[in-house]
Amino acid sequence: VISRLTGEWQQEYDRWQRRDLSARRYVYIWAEGVYLQARMEAQAECILVILGATPEGKKELVGFQVGVRESAQSRRDLLVDIKARGLKVLPEIAVGDGGMGFWKALDEV
Repeated sequence: VISRLTGEWQQEYDRWQRRDLSARRYVYIWAEGVYLQARMEAQAECILVILGATPEGKKELVGFQVGVRESAQSRRDLLVDIKARGLKVLPEIAVGDGGMGFWKALDEV
């Protein structure tokens, strides 16, 4: 049962990761990095998250992926993926913490 459910969830996740964003518009986005160290690994993985707010005020998870720290390259990969899936209208505001990786990647993408 666990294997079957995991397979179904993986398929749903894969579809979500490929969804078309061309009709989406976000007034603002914010970026965050969440560090997980669930298995006592020497180095925690970082989940890079981009959230967006629609003009109606609805918050949506735009994209996320596992990255190497909050580096510019990892942030760039996520932003390029979002752009490749059709997000064309730039948000009016981008919000992030003090990590410079997001700002560098945002300028490049």
